[in-house]
Amino acid sequence: MPLTHISMRQGKSEAYRQAIFDSLCRALHETFGVPEDNQFMTIHEHAPGNFRYGPSYLGIQRSDDLLFIQITANNTRTIEQKQALYRRIQGLLSESPGVRPEDVFINLIEVEKENWSLGNGMAQYA
Repeated sequence: MPLTHISMRQGKSEAYRQAIFDSLCRALHETFGVPEDNQFMTIHEHAPGNFRYGPSYLGIQRSDDLLFIQITANNTRTIEQKQALYRRIQGLLSESPGVRPEDVFINLIEVEKENWSLGNGMAQYA
């Protein structure tokens, strides 16, 4: 049950944003086994003055097309699955909508299953 938040600079088309959603859904499905109808994602667009990053931190040359991708998911995946997810997200975003590998910044937050309520005031996974 991932919950994904994407932050980016404003100005990209709806088709570009939808391609981001599609690529992330596919990567989560292929590497984490997330059901295809389990799509809970938001995109937050920021004015240039409200979006800051280190353009060369750790020797990675980032551009203004940088995507911050934060995924909250159950703490049930192996390190190998996480690494596969990062690679697959980067690969699919490179294909569509054409994001440079250097501009894919991913943060995975892991939580226990009982920390979700998907509606109706219930902890469905507890």
